[in-house]
Amino acid sequence: MSDNEMLEKEEIFSKVLRAGRRTYFFDVRSTKAGDYYLTITESKKFTNDDGSFHYKKHKIYLYKEDFVGFSEILAEMTDFIVNEKGEEVISERHQKDYQKSYEQNAEESITTNEEVTASTESFTDVSFDDI
Repeated sequence: MSDNEMLEKEEIFSKVLRAGRRTYFFDVRSTKAGDYYLTITESKKFTNDDGSFHYKKHKIYLYKEDFVGFSEILAEMTDFIVNEKGEEVISERHQKDYQKSYEQNAEESITTNEEVTASTESFTDVSFDDI
């Protein structure tokens, strides 16, 4: 498979949510069998003492058989929080200029356009052969 074919396979459908120093990447990916699954990546920007920066990333994989349960629990949890505490953020550390932005099919790739320090990465390679 050529690099272009691999890129096309990787970029099936993507959306980006920029939220202050956090960015959330929602990516539809394909298994080797040709089925789709979702990855959600949180990337958080940290500034080093010398002014440079690095990112810490956390990723979850969500498969079709888990969509309904995941969606139900996510809705229940977010509704609970909003009902208990409202939508206004209660935090002394919350940025005053906080802005959310949404992007669909973002051209940038988190793995090629962001510096990542090796010490912050602890991902495990997962094989999708069994899917």
